[in-house]
Amino acid sequence: MELFKGQHLLEFNEQFKTDTHCKEYLPNIKWDGVFECVKCGHSTSQVSKNFSRTCNKYSHTDTAIANTLFHKVKFGIRKAFFICFEMSMTTKNLSASYMGIRYGLSEKTARLFMHKVRGVMKSSENHPMDGGIHVDEFVVGGIEKNKVGRSYHSKKKKVVCAVKLTGKGKIRRMDALKIDNFSAKEIEKIFEKHIDEQAKVTTDLWKDYRPLSKQCNITQIESNNGLNFKALHTLIHRVKSWLRTTYSWLSDFNISHYLMSFIIELIVHKARKAYTITQ
Repeated sequence: MELFKGQHLLEFNEQFKTDTHCKEYLPNIKWDGVFECVKCGHSTSQVSKNFSRTCNKYSHTDTAIANTLFHKVKFGIRKAFFICFEMSMTTKNLSASYMGIRYGLSEKTARLFMHKVRGVMKSSENHPMDGGIHVDEFVVGGIEKNKVGRSYHSKKKKVVCAVKLTGKGKIRRMDALKIDNFSAKEIEKIFEKHIDEQAKVTTDLWKDYRPLSKQCNITQIESNNGLNFKALHTLIHRVKSWLRTTYSWLSDFNISHYLMSFIIELIVHKARKAYTITQ
């Protein structure tokens, strides 16, 4: 069975009519024509019931959904397929309560599975950003008395983000991380996880970027009220507006999930735009 590349819900529904159709689709993706036993590493097998594979040497049976995103799904693999399809195709954030009502699930079940999907879709950190990179940090939260700028003891959520720019100054890629404060030690996390050592990084004049310049190619320039980082600051405003209008309250535990959701939606939007242009 070929990889599904469509964008139409009716086309998706036509191909995956039952749980059996979903299980039939998975083996081609999971094994990609090359079976390897998880117990002994043997490569030959026999096709068993429900499209599973049984190792000829160890007699271990590996099901189509084992060790995949759909492992131990209790509410039906077809529902899980449709949730994945909607999450990968929409540029709007989908709430757990909406998904629960739409597919007959409890809000908690929908939320846990959606977190699982986003975890799979997040950056693998194997392909750091190179080229021209702009880095800045920002806070999310309400106004606090006598807590301005980069206050260390503020209750606001602190985030550092990096964007890769095209030759025309437009955003090609974005990554963001929650940090505890604005120290060099915390800011360094995004350099270690998402930015290539050879990248040309541009930041504002914040003092805690100076220690990082010893190991990274960092150029510090005046922000000029954001005019020198126009694309980056526009994206930061988009993130803040999206968070305010989507969630009623931001918890420290879930802020990373929220940032991941925005990044995934940004990727989906760019992918759909590119797909439309090629048609």
